[in-house]
Amino acid sequence: MDLPVMPPVKPMLAKAVHEVPRAPDLRYEPKWDGFRCVAFRDGDEVELGSRNDRPLTRYFPELIDLVKDALPPRCVVDSEIVIVTERGLDFDSLQLRLHPAASRVRKLAEEIPASLVVFDLLALDDRDLTGQPFAERRRVLEEVVDTELARVHLTPLTGDPDVAQDWFDRFEGAGFDGVMAKPADAPYQQDRRVMWKVKHERTADCAVAGFRWHKDGNGVGSLLLGLYDEAGTLHHVGVASSFTAARRRELVDELASLRENALDGHPWRDWTIAEAPAGRMPGVQSRWNAQKDLSWEPLRVERVAEVRYEHLQSGRFRHGTRLVRFRLDRKPESCTYSQLEEVPPAELTALLAEERARR
Repeated sequence: MDLPVMPPVKPMLAKAVHEVPRAPDLRYEPKWDGFRCVAFRDGDEVELGSRNDRPLTRYFPELIDLVKDALPPRCVVDSEIVIVTERGLDFDSLQLRLHPAASRVRKLAEEIPASLVVFDLLALDDRDLTGQPFAERRRVLEEVVDTELARVHLTPLTGDPDVAQDWFDRFEGAGFDGVMAKPADAPYQQDRRVMWKVKHERTADCAVAGFRWHKDGNGVGSLLLGLYDEAGTLHHVGVASSFTAARRRELVDELASLRENALDGHPWRDWTIAEAPAGRMPGVQSRWNAQKDLSWEPLRVERVAEVRYEHLQSGRFRHGTRLVRFRLDRKPESCTYSQLEEVPPAELTALLAEERARR
């Protein structure tokens, strides 16, 4: 492979803001909920790289021919790998695609094929376009990508913040994370937070059932959260993390008394790595990093945490949550799924149709 922009490429990143930014030089896109992917094509050679420099090519073999059919012979594009269903984006099915067995990968590629959403052009032929303004990169991208093919999409784009707000409000039910805002005159800056992202945020009260030590061993790295269903079963729904170093140390003392005899009658005491379905229980091996330590310490289920979250998918928080406060006025058994807001489904094809109409 010999391209003007060679792998690995660290994708351009975004800063989180609480509302849609409004400025005349901004361009807005939906924030897709998938795997970020920089796709490299040099003739018959195709490589799909993740934002963490881990190759995605082996997990999505069906995208190789798709890239060859939809993109120019020599190019580099920034994109998102997604799985589109009648209900919208399906991140759970996307995670299933990260399987170590080649036979399983091939089977899943046929049963739940992935789609590619392209949104930036980093190189074309012998030209490095990363120094060009985003508006110019997008103009050229619109000319060279073939979106008539099934499972290839050019992300919608607008310069109108009211349209972006409408996307933010209307298409959450289709699985979108939110909205991205990009300066029209900005070059492509690898691994720098020069864009903005607006994501849906809500709060929920969760039972605290355990914790994981921070990777440096000097404090609490994350709290394990649970919600009760109608039958009274406590389900692991995610973690609260991103504590400062001082707060990690404070939490060790705050939770110390809850560690005593924590396994006696603990609702998760029988969970083991071997028995746990992927992604549903603490201690499950990470799909991205088999060496990552996901062992956990049980706590007596007596503490309630109010956490800020973005959205729920398949009964779990899609991303890690942030601790707002401990609710000493709440009992853990009151932390049920019924408190969560249900987002009505939206028709994903409507948004993609809007982009085709604009062009």
